[in-house]
Amino acid sequence: MKAKEELSIYDLDSKDFQKRVKDPNLTNQKKAVLTHYLHNIENGVSKNYIKEAGKVLKEYVHLYEEVNDLVLEEDNALQQLLFEVNNVPFPTPKENKFKFIDLFAGIGGFRMAMQNLGGKCVFTSEWDKEAQKTYQANYGEVPFGDITKEETKKFIPDGFDVLCAGFPCQAFSIAGKRGGFEDTRGTLFFDVAEIIKRKKPKAIFLENVKGLRNHDKGKTLETILNVLRNDLDYYVPDPQIINAKDFGVPQNRERIYIVGFRKDQNVSRFEYPKPLQKKVEFKDIREKKVPPTKFYLSTQYLQTLHNHRERHASKGNGFGFEIIPDNGIANAVVCGGMGRERNLVIDKRIKDFTPTTHIKGEVNREGIRKMTPREWARLQGFPDNFLIPVADASAYKQFGNSVAVPAIQATAKEIILRLK
Repeated sequence: MKAKEELSIYDLDSKDFQKRVKDPNLTNQKKAVLTHYLHNIENGVSKNYIKEAGKVLKEYVHLYEEVNDLVLEEDNALQQLLFEVNNVPFPTPKENKFKFIDLFAGIGGFRMAMQNLGGKCVFTSEWDKEAQKTYQANYGEVPFGDITKEETKKFIPDGFDVLCAGFPCQAFSIAGKRGGFEDTRGTLFFDVAEIIKRKKPKAIFLENVKGLRNHDKGKTLETILNVLRNDLDYYVPDPQIINAKDFGVPQNRERIYIVGFRKDQNVSRFEYPKPLQKKVEFKDIREKKVPPTKFYLSTQYLQTLHNHRERHASKGNGFGFEIIPDNGIANAVVCGGMGRERNLVIDKRIKDFTPTTHIKGEVNREGIRKMTPREWARLQGFPDNFLIPVADASAYKQFGNSVAVPAIQATAKEIILRLK
């Protein structure tokens, strides 16, 4: 078979295939089933996916033959797809020390950290389509979609060691109630708690925004801890605010970490990792070459930012952009709002001020620019061989939503040390 005729997971995204798929909404689930099976083909977890994966493979091959007008044997197709899912920047470790699942996975910050420690991911869930593209490009696996649906939960295997989840923060309706498991229904934490209740992993590792501590006057966190400790019977030490800047990246990013251990692990004491004695600055992660002109602000937009700042300052409010010096550290990278404008830098290496995109005014001569997606990736601890297969707008959103890999890894290391 010629290279151009080889089967690929990406074929299911083509218009020819899409026309023949009865329910386009199931396309990603089919890819998820198949890639999860291929990633676990040599271990016991594969039994969780093999039945559905076999159906998907038959349908896949049939569609391929229709589109390409040639005969393809299923065994040959399986080998081609197996090569594809492993031929990625961050394949599953050959020798693994523990198994974990990755919920609300985003672009795989938890997965990166856990694989670095020798972990094997046996289930992934992420509903955002653009994030799924980035996840697949780097790990060779398509995440399952909406974790609130039973059709997704049914694929979660038994017997994994650690549940990882950077779940969104939502308020619970707990007025006049005990604030237990049932009171979290309708929230995404409920789905996490339900999976913990069903699968009983040895350990859990949850991440959320710092504001969770005071969310709904502290009731949200209080309910979460009550459910984990009392309803689900896990040892859960007091959560801790961890700052990414303390673990080797120049970003002031505070997040709350919640860890827990199943009681039979006999863990009665847990210490979060101590900050590294390592000074990091923006210049350590700055682009080695001058970035494209599109990242430099126009004179008119720069003036707009100045006007906004002055208008808010006159009212006694803090607002506006911020320029990070080379020897400084970035503010937390976040999607939306002023996420990029609060992390501007001065880069005077630019020589050609010809605009490459449509702008009002002209490119500013002060060298003020936005950080690039790659710089945001480095601020979150992703290595430079991490692929960014999406447009800049999606990339900023994905890195802004991600966990900081080094801080996650340092904490996960302490968790794994305590597991039997």
